[in-house]
Amino acid sequence: MADRPPDEARHETSLERADRNFAELLQELRVTQTGVQILFAFLLTLAFAPRFPTLDTVQRVTYVTTLLLAMLAAAIFTAPAALHRALLQQHAKPVVVRVSSRLAKIGMWVLMLAFTGSVLLVVDVSLGRVTGVAAGAGTLLVCVGLWRILPWVVRRAIVSPRKDRGRI
Repeated sequence: MADRPPDEARHETSLERADRNFAELLQELRVTQTGVQILFAFLLTLAFAPRFPTLDTVQRVTYVTTLLLAMLAAAIFTAPAALHRALLQQHAKPVVVRVSSRLAKIGMWVLMLAFTGSVLLVVDVSLGRVTGVAAGAGTLLVCVGLWRILPWVVRRAIVSPRKDRGRI
């Protein structure tokens, strides 16, 4: 039934591995999707706030760009479910898992930009442009640090031949 030999560590076929990986990916997407939905809802309500008409051109461009990034992140994060549904019973689970994993990675980058734009906008309106840009840059750095650099450091620690590789 399986097209490859069972995985040595888990004793699972490639189809079982694809099922497990897809289930794990969907759990990860549930976490991120909640954040995206909250951010998107927040951004949608801003246009109806009494202070919105007083935004300058830069703030309006930041708002629209951030709103569109949040929408794009939501679309990217829901695409794996749509892909799975469209290819259900087509024996494409390994492909669905690979494509969905790539979509999740792209979605994290888009979400990172949406977070950055949101913080930039709110802090710009509240405290001024320079502080807003600094807060947006800080947000971007925190996200890059936690979502890209930290996994890279942990991966290096795991594959490192050093004796203390268990420590980070």
